[in-house]
Amino acid sequence: MFVFLMFGVGAGYHRYYSHRAFKTGRVFGFLLAVLAQCTAQRGVLWWAHHHRGHHRHSDEPADIHSPGQWGFWHSHILWVYDGTRATDYSKIADFARYPELVVLNKLWVVPPVLLGVVTYMFMGLSGVCVTFALSVVLVCHSTFAINSLSHIYGTRRFDTSDDSRNNWLLAIIMMGEGWHNNHHHYQSSARAGFYWWEVDITYYILRVLAAVGLVWDLRPVPRHVYAAAEAVPSPVAP
Repeated sequence: MFVFLMFGVGAGYHRYYSHRAFKTGRVFGFLLAVLAQCTAQRGVLWWAHHHRGHHRHSDEPADIHSPGQWGFWHSHILWVYDGTRATDYSKIADFARYPELVVLNKLWVVPPVLLGVVTYMFMGLSGVCVTFALSVVLVCHSTFAINSLSHIYGTRRFDTSDDSRNNWLLAIIMMGEGWHNNHHHYQSSARAGFYWWEVDITYYILRVLAAVGLVWDLRPVPRHVYAAAEAVPSPVAP
């Protein structure tokens, strides 16, 4: 369950709806949004709207995710309750034009509730407590750790204007999302691990989905990005 939900966050909430790092059809895109919302991290348009804002103002006073500006706990989870409940559809207009996504965004609690009910039907109360609830909690805190820990601990390959860092442990737990400095340097790539030794399980799954035609046009890492990386002798430790 953890792996399925984490893929929903990385491929759905993040790489597709926040950054349009690949293309897919409306049906599969909707299913990705449903899978992402099974993590109970609110609506897909809400999530993408706030994440785009994070990149626009990364580690500046307007970045509510920044541990440097607001402290660890606010960047980790308290920002969710700090006047952020509304979705600014104008900042996610490219996807807000699809009515099914707007409805899903407003009814964001439905997917996790249905997943909990189905889990109970097949696995009973212990399944709800462990397979469903524990997985959702672990996925949520792993996701939030990218906002908090990945701006404090790790290495910096690229000299970005923020404090984003590559953290190999979070990359393993988050199926590739921990290569955060890479991602902040070039946000549009379908892969966060820019090199073969940077494990990015979400990208590997996207490659499989591309092979069977469910997604396509996975955006690569441009040559100029690799050239910039090669100009740096070694990643800079904190």
